[in-house]
Amino acid sequence: MTVQIEGITPPATFTRLSSALDALWKSLRALPLGFDQYHAARHVLGPGEEHQVEQALAQDGEVTHRITMSGRSHVVSVRTTAVDR
Repeated sequence: MTVQIEGITPPATFTRLSSALDALWKSLRALPLGFDQYHAARHVLGPGEEHQVEQALAQDGEVTHRITMSGRSHVVSVRTTAVDR
């Protein structure tokens, strides 16, 4: 799995989805997100959402979520890599 927050974190690759989501969530929690954005991101990519993400990756190969900070949009992504397929 490869995770990234566009314009904020470089792509990082993990062998386990749980490790990828943990690292991504740690990065997201550190950002100055408003209440609504924080909870929306948590609902899509946060703790307890591994099964939902796993199903979406199996179907589409990627899960994306958009956040906005300081008037700039950033795509948060989880992608399968060639090793995962």
